[in-house]
Amino acid sequence: MNQKLLSIVLLSFQSESRLENTSKLIIDAMEKESIPFELLIIDDGSSDQSYPKAKEIAQKDQRITAYRLSRNYTSPYVQFAGIKLAKGACIVTVPDDLQRPLNVIIKMYRHWEAGAKLVVAYHDVRNDGYFNDFFSNSYYKMMNRFSDIEFPPGGADGFLADREVMDIINDEISPRNTTPLIEALRLGFEPEYFAYKRPPTVGKSRWTFKKKWRLASDSFFSSSNFPIKFIIGIGFTTALISFLIIVIIIGAKLFSNNRLFGLPIQGWATIVVLISFFNGLVLLCLGIVAEYIWRIYTEVKSRPGYIIRKNDEE
Repeated sequence: MNQKLLSIVLLSFQSESRLENTSKLIIDAMEKESIPFELLIIDDGSSDQSYPKAKEIAQKDQRITAYRLSRNYTSPYVQFAGIKLAKGACIVTVPDDLQRPLNVIIKMYRHWEAGAKLVVAYHDVRNDGYFNDFFSNSYYKMMNRFSDIEFPPGGADGFLADREVMDIINDEISPRNTTPLIEALRLGFEPEYFAYKRPPTVGKSRWTFKKKWRLASDSFFSSSNFPIKFIIGIGFTTALISFLIIVIIIGAKLFSNNRLFGLPIQGWATIVVLISFFNGLVLLCLGIVAEYIWRIYTEVKSRPGYIIRKNDEE
């Protein structure tokens, strides 16, 4: 293995019209900087001709290899697949629309050459629309506040990892319900951060709210035990309040002629309110616990996080 080889994982989805130009820009940038590289184009179950186009590009350059997943798994699983397939001394992922400029990748590589094991890039300013910005900022604030992961301001956008980090992720980390970046940040390697300005987005994002919500919920519940602590806190508080109410009611019955603050205590009203409240509380708690049980269930089934077709790996 070339001790300086950079493995570039190109995340491809419905990118038939972009692949050739994107690949050329990557090759030109790496050659200009004299960076040895391999380019892994991994198609995430596209329904267009992205994979045939990737194979066509790969046939023209031995540094390029084309792969495809058996269906659309979404970006984090493509990244895990890339980490598994990469042969380089370090790895970086690149979106097929190059919204992360290539000069950012070059800077990340130079940080790695200087000794960094993990280099993380992030937007200095988000401009994805009010709703998307609010969702992203809220998610990263929650992760920083309630999990053991520390993200930079506004959240991380891309990372470059050393072979040591890659090997640990490959050998020790399950790719389900998480992302490579979260796992890399959790390993304990001191990351180096730097901000960059992202060019304006052209066209409509394929990263839908449904996919964002699924990734956010999976990564949060797999990284934080705050909901469980929250349930314990609610349970303790409501139990304490209920106990105090029972003491007050008993006291009122014994010493105030079944009156509280001058008003008669209606037995059926108290029972209905308490039952409704605690039933709602129980349903809420069960719903949060069910999120964890579902993730345990998917882990126990030991399903692969992604599948690479055998004839495409050759």
